[in-house]
Amino acid sequence: MKHPFQSYRQLFPVLSSHIHLGSCSQGAISRPVSAAIEEYHRSLLQHGHNGDLSMARVEEARGHFAKLIGAEPDEIAVLSSASEAIAGVATALPYVSGKEGIVYADTDFPTVGHIWQAQDQFREHIRCIPSMHGEVTLQQYEEHITENTALVMVSHVNYTNGFQQDLKSMADVAHRNQALLFVDAYQSAGIIPMDVKAMGVDILVAGARKYMLGIPGVAFLYVSNDWIDRFKPKLTGWLGQEAASRFDIARPVPAAGARRFETGLPSFISIFAANAALKLLLEIGVTDIQAYMSELLEFSMEYGRRKGLSIRLPSGEGALPGFIAVEVADASAVESRLRSQNIIVSARKDVIRLAPHFYNTAGEIRRVMDEVATI
Repeated sequence: MKHPFQSYRQLFPVLSSHIHLGSCSQGAISRPVSAAIEEYHRSLLQHGHNGDLSMARVEEARGHFAKLIGAEPDEIAVLSSASEAIAGVATALPYVSGKEGIVYADTDFPTVGHIWQAQDQFREHIRCIPSMHGEVTLQQYEEHITENTALVMVSHVNYTNGFQQDLKSMADVAHRNQALLFVDAYQSAGIIPMDVKAMGVDILVAGARKYMLGIPGVAFLYVSNDWIDRFKPKLTGWLGQEAASRFDIARPVPAAGARRFETGLPSFISIFAANAALKLLLEIGVTDIQAYMSELLEFSMEYGRRKGLSIRLPSGEGALPGFIAVEVADASAVESRLRSQNIIVSARKDVIRLAPHFYNTAGEIRRVMDEVATI
């Protein structure tokens, strides 16, 4: 299989000594991202203060992420983690009697349940959809979303098995019941093209450290301008206020747009890294990345079958997972053994996740699957 991004591999030093298939946990760090981190460090060493430069990088990153998902910059809040973003939305969602239902699935990342169950006004109205063989179908969502539902949370790509949801169809189901659709795109942003307007997504969150090729400490929250006035954040801070009220302790006024969800200063070093990573992704093009990844994932599934590996696959005809989940007896032990051979993968429950990105090759997939089969 031809690798269309061969020239970019030199930007990722780890690839000279390791096979990196752990993007579902931490993407490989590129030289541009490393240089951005060094720029942050150097500016402090040389000038002692870099507040203006750092805030400029915040705005650049906001704009880059907006472009990545087809949004406007004022619809993006810059936060420290996906958990902070979900908590911000959960505590700001108004309670309306008769319209208080929250729907999510048992396959969502656990923090989703942790946060919504902590909201006293919604706790008794939660519907947690039970999965079937690790998958939740659109029909199941249709059965659980009713006219009483206020918000539906859905993982674009499931974090354990790579199953991908059809967001446009999910939005249609939610909107038929006048419910908001909140998408967790942590396992898809940067590798699957998204247009939140065309898809009908109302709210979306993604962190920078996985397929967006950054480091921990920054996440982006999209809230459509169509719904922003509905939210009055309780988890807030001085950056979540209009400029005129930021230093007025008695009269806070929420900022316009999604910025009202911001709190205090973000991790600037993480912002520098995310900004450089987003620029790289936009330069390459997520549509081109997805086209190559479809070929690579098809090859991975075919080769894995030939090696006798048990791979969890979506039930839909022709559907591709977001990454390859290989069933193993002791996932943590297999992960450790592969790490000892300079192979980076990620264990979750009873699977080893092989999560390639555009910089990976079919030869690397073949080598890793050979090793897994041997183990």
